[in-house]
Amino acid sequence: MRKHIVYLAIACCCVCVQAQELNCKVVVNSDQIEGSNKSAFETLQQSITEYMNTNRWTNLTFAEKEKIDCSMMIIVNSVEDNFYKCEMQLQSNRPVYGTNYTTPLLNFKDNAFNFTYQEFDRIEYQQNSFTTNLTAMLAYYVYLILGYDGDSFQKFGGTPYFQACEDIVTMCQSASMSGEENKGWKAFDSNRNRYALINNLMDEAFKPYREYYYTYHRLALDNMTSNVGNARALIAEGLPVLKEANRARPTTYVVTTFLDAKSDELVNIFKKGTDKEKKSVYDLLMDIDPTRVIYEDITK
Repeated sequence: MRKHIVYLAIACCCVCVQAQELNCKVVVNSDQIEGSNKSAFETLQQSITEYMNTNRWTNLTFAEKEKIDCSMMIIVNSVEDNFYKCEMQLQSNRPVYGTNYTTPLLNFKDNAFNFTYQEFDRIEYQQNSFTTNLTAMLAYYVYLILGYDGDSFQKFGGTPYFQACEDIVTMCQSASMSGEENKGWKAFDSNRNRYALINNLMDEAFKPYREYYYTYHRLALDNMTSNVGNARALIAEGLPVLKEANRARPTTYVVTTFLDAKSDELVNIFKKGTDKEKKSVYDLLMDIDPTRVIYEDITK
């Protein structure tokens, strides 16, 4: 497992080589599109796979076994005049120290993954320069993956990557795009979009949440094998920060994304907890996320 301290290197601008960071599986699902010619979708899938996995996104060196495992499922809903209206599901995870278990970091759905693309178009990101909406969205999600991974190893270790996401959002807000392509970048389109998520993550009000995110992974999960009781208690002790984040910003998206990734894991952790832990965790989760019935399994 890569040491969390490596994330400090980005602040020191160290120069490394061969630093492809992701092991990303990309699937472009065109089942909803009629016709037998699927070559454009196959080409798109291959191009995105290469874009995600072969570009150098940081100044850090990642060994093959240290690459971040993630997946991107793009569901094509319609294509007209080379304009793709899609949904995208993004997932990433990281290993837990001393185990064969991988913990989910991100489970994020983008309902407005819309872009213009013609087969064999080059998908090439240029830093600080807008080329296409597709390249911008992909770069945003690369840095989002890196940011969540960084925060899980080092307190605020994801900040440089979240800053890169914020820069991309700002760039796209001023770019000339159609209304459909603009979706996801604007402040008032939705409180559950790309803008809303990175706005939460970079908001000073959510620093306690990000500190807890580090505690959850590095201090609790990574020490679960040595003392499961202490690790579980540490997770339970910090959970109220989710409620506090909701109180600070009633339309908090970052808490929703956390629970989208962690709900199953939290159930599995606390259904083996003490009666006191079960009750307090169940009550808190149902208070902030009442529609997710899986929490009932904690108390069974």
